[in-house]
Amino acid sequence: TGYYGNGPNAIIVFAACFLPDSSRTDYNYVMENLFLYVISTLELMVAEDYMIVYLNGATPRRRMPGLGWMKKCYQMIDRRLRKNLKSFIIVHPSWFIRTILAVTRPFISSKFSSKIQYANTLAELREMVPMEYVHIPDTVVKYDEDKCIKRRMRTSCLSNDPEMASVEQE
Repeated sequence: TGYYGNGPNAIIVFAACFLPDSSRTDYNYVMENLFLYVISTLELMVAEDYMIVYLNGATPRRRMPGLGWMKKCYQMIDRRLRKNLKSFIIVHPSWFIRTILAVTRPFISSKFSSKIQYANTLAELREMVPMEYVHIPDTVVKYDEDKCIKRRMRTSCLSNDPEMASVEQE
């Protein structure tokens, strides 16, 4: 959590990699209380505009929050909090998250939908958010580095392949 701009503008960072494993016997109880904690914290922190940065990278599937939980969160957020949210940035969005958001878009207000942004890398996030007050967990940084290395290797392999080089030039 940090602040940006001249006023009390909060940046809330939510790292999904720290969510509980869905195989826990008390999973629903833990997620319910986590949600209540997040909402009460938001209400205390947010006086003005704020943004949420959702770090999806380095999160195993079994730790991803379910669609039902996300829907409940959205419905229970106070109108004032929804109104003051300036952007909801999803970092390292998975195919699953993009699909869920595309499917649910007709059921979400257009104002909220317009606030959703994607950052495929931490470098893209830096272009969107002042990072001096934002803490990124080491596991997410490593995930980003590994992802960038794989992307560079794939790009260099494609540019070294004569068939792919000719396709890129067309």
